[in-house]
Amino acid sequence: MAGSTDFDLYRPAEEHEMLRETVRALAEAKIAPFAAAVDEEARFPQEALDALTAADLHAVHVPEEYGGAGADALATVIVIEEVARACVSSSLIPAVNKLGSLPVVLSGSEALKKKYLGPLAKGDGMFSYCLSEPDAGSDAAGMKTRAVRDGDFWVLNGVKRWITNAGVSEYYTVMAVTDPEKRSKGISAFVVEKSDEGVSFGAPEKKLGIKGSPTREVYFDNVRIPADRMIGEEGTGFATAMKTLDHTRITIAAQALGVAQGALDYAKGYVQERKQFGKPIADFQGVQFMLADMAMKLEAARQLTYSAAAKSERVDADLTFFGAAAKCFASDVAMEVTTDAVQLLGGYGYTRDYPVERMMRDAKITQIYEGTNQVQRIVMARNLP
Repeated sequence: MAGSTDFDLYRPAEEHEMLRETVRALAEAKIAPFAAAVDEEARFPQEALDALTAADLHAVHVPEEYGGAGADALATVIVIEEVARACVSSSLIPAVNKLGSLPVVLSGSEALKKKYLGPLAKGDGMFSYCLSEPDAGSDAAGMKTRAVRDGDFWVLNGVKRWITNAGVSEYYTVMAVTDPEKRSKGISAFVVEKSDEGVSFGAPEKKLGIKGSPTREVYFDNVRIPADRMIGEEGTGFATAMKTLDHTRITIAAQALGVAQGALDYAKGYVQERKQFGKPIADFQGVQFMLADMAMKLEAARQLTYSAAAKSERVDADLTFFGAAAKCFASDVAMEVTTDAVQLLGGYGYTRDYPVERMMRDAKITQIYEGTNQVQRIVMARNLP
């Protein structure tokens, strides 16, 4: 699977389908049984982390030379998709491990790669990504977190908000201003460790969905780190952050595919069992049309996402457009499909006794994080192929 670019643009190769079967079996056996409790208790899905790590599926994107599986972009999408089908909170483990570490993969020195990608591949620590701030969301270049050079060190001060898996991850890619006069070209990237003195975390956010994935503020209070923890050259951090999102928006599309597929599968089974007016409601044309539309839109989203994954692997010139398009379209479809699944279950769908209400809540975040879908449309418009 390492470095593979020979998969068909739209159809996964045999090895990808074998991977799907493996991940689906693991997710159904070791992740799905805990999904409702993880949501209800708003607790980190430790069972999922243990299962994924044991199967070497927690960070499949790490190159082989650093001890990873060397999975290509489509394989990574399939892993995230299948985990999200069972539990979206759990799918943030492989997804955010890629998001947090990809700046190191793309721009880090060889020494930095060896130091951090190896432990990530072994499961010794997860990676998170610190870009957004209280006053810098869609306008990420307006961040205020500062890094000031002090001899062979950098000293960081500031706050990052909406950081996924904060407090659980050992490693953090942090974007900070090193030259305030240059706006985006004055931003640099660093690796900060959870154990660094001056690093602390806010209380977990109380969220609508993905309750099992902690979202917290990260505080940097005179955090002093060695200069060799800078990712790439000074002033290149924002460019690295944007390159990273070109690739990782596709992982959000993968989450959207997974939760939509899970909702469709459950609704399809339900309407075949539920009887009204003397026959299964699946026999009614109105219900059939709903299911047909759900399946059609989901498959369109899957084709676009897999095509974007192929472009991510090849680093095609039109990746920026396709990454944004896949994330935007798939997440809109996921919201529609999960909402329709709740509708198909009627009053039962609105209760926590059935999983589709959780899926509907979880799906919503895919339209928001890694750039709202309004921002995705701006990105697409600026990068029309």
